[in-house]
Amino acid sequence: MTFALSKLSLSRLEGVNPKLVAVVKRAITLSTVDFMVVEGVRSAARQKQLYAQGRTVPGKVVTWTLKSKHIDGLAVDLLPAPYDWKDPKGFDAVNRAMMRAAGELGVGLRWGGNWDGDDKPREKGETDSPHWELA
Repeated sequence: MTFALSKLSLSRLEGVNPKLVAVVKRAITLSTVDFMVVEGVRSAARQKQLYAQGRTVPGKVVTWTLKSKHIDGLAVDLLPAPYDWKDPKGFDAVNRAMMRAAGELGVGLRWGGNWDGDDKPREKGETDSPHWELA
């Protein structure tokens, strides 16, 4: 089965680096699970809001930096279907598609679920499974 990005997902890729957009568009055709784009470009103000979460405002900490690659259009957050933030299998499937697409297109890519690239996802500190960025 081949999946396609929704209009909403495509709109969330506006302003994202064209190389990363190409990877996402290719990955959706390779993926064994459907996925959506949750966020592409993020304003500095939005990043400050996210950084405050779990620190100065209630909620779980969701970022550890004020200098996210989202601000420069160099990162995307993707969510596999069925939409469950806690199911690692879906994120693993999207990662396989994203890395295969990046390899086909000759684009360096890093996944937040495996920052060090050692093929051992979600080790200590590798907790950002929805996040992919240009490397």
